[in-house]
Amino acid sequence: MGQKKDLTGSEKSKIVRCLAEGCSSLKIAKLLKRDHRTIKPFIQNSQQGRKKRVEKPRHKITAHELRKGKRAAAKMPLATSLAIFQSCNITGVPKSTRCAILRDMAKVRKAERRPPLNKTHKLKRHDWAKKYLKTGFSKVLWTDEMRVSLDGPDGWARGWIGKGQRAPVRLRRQQGGGGVLVWAGIIKDELVGPFRVEDGVKLNSQSYCQFLEDTFFKQWYRKKSASFKKNMIFMQDNAPSHASKYSTAWLAGKGTKEEKLMTWPPCSPDLNPIENLWSIIKCEIYKEGKQYTSLNSVWEAARNVDGEQIKTLTESMDGRLLSVLAKKGGYIGR
Repeated sequence: MGQKKDLTGSEKSKIVRCLAEGCSSLKIAKLLKRDHRTIKPFIQNSQQGRKKRVEKPRHKITAHELRKGKRAAAKMPLATSLAIFQSCNITGVPKSTRCAILRDMAKVRKAERRPPLNKTHKLKRHDWAKKYLKTGFSKVLWTDEMRVSLDGPDGWARGWIGKGQRAPVRLRRQQGGGGVLVWAGIIKDELVGPFRVEDGVKLNSQSYCQFLEDTFFKQWYRKKSASFKKNMIFMQDNAPSHASKYSTAWLAGKGTKEEKLMTWPPCSPDLNPIENLWSIIKCEIYKEGKQYTSLNSVWEAARNVDGEQIKTLTESMDGRLLSVLAKKGGYIGR
């Protein structure tokens, strides 16, 4: 019997069975016609079993270093744990320890997204709030556009996946699979629209005015009473197609001018309550990570919205104006 280097899988299985029956290594070697020096190491390894993991002690951080780390985290809120520790000249600390230390003093959060506000913007926001402080917002029509895609916003398709279960598969398409541009308005407790912008149409001043003529004015505004039309205030943001001379003149020809057309401060999506409605709609149509296969299906989902929360949004305007005044034109959040 010559000595060989490796045992085959079938030989290893036979050795395990023979050991269970109480055979010695010499007897197993004779049965397999192998040198006992080849079999003995395998028997020893199988009898030792799995070694227990020895946990290494964590790197010790002094109280002074902890204070330095806390100050560094406050100065660099979007930095990695490595960058924070390096700025404090603390080296040799593994990532798991760095994260465990930072979790005791901080929490991982996304950065808030808001438009840039300079002194001029804040001054105009402050003046706008003073101008409309005594306005009855029940007669203001808040309008805006929203784009909904087939796949929805990135990062929303998350959930609790059970142990041993695979995460569901999501389609990955360029530009979210395409989307639909939606225009809508809210006034008091009523939802105006939503109306769908025709696919492939880019909203410039001319196409925007034509769109309002075909949808808002013909399908909704013309049905209202004369007293309602006299008191209604039309609000739109400062998008180029909205604030252009052409659009302003066209709206004036429709009787929406001067006090009936609300002036809007720059960089102020936080003051428009319909922005909150868009968030509510998106949460509803994309709940549980839902995706759509056609533009018509996502449009049907976007138009079938519940308007129960519209009154709460429009009634929040008094509080928003007071917040703008209190913050001297600063950002108030949404």
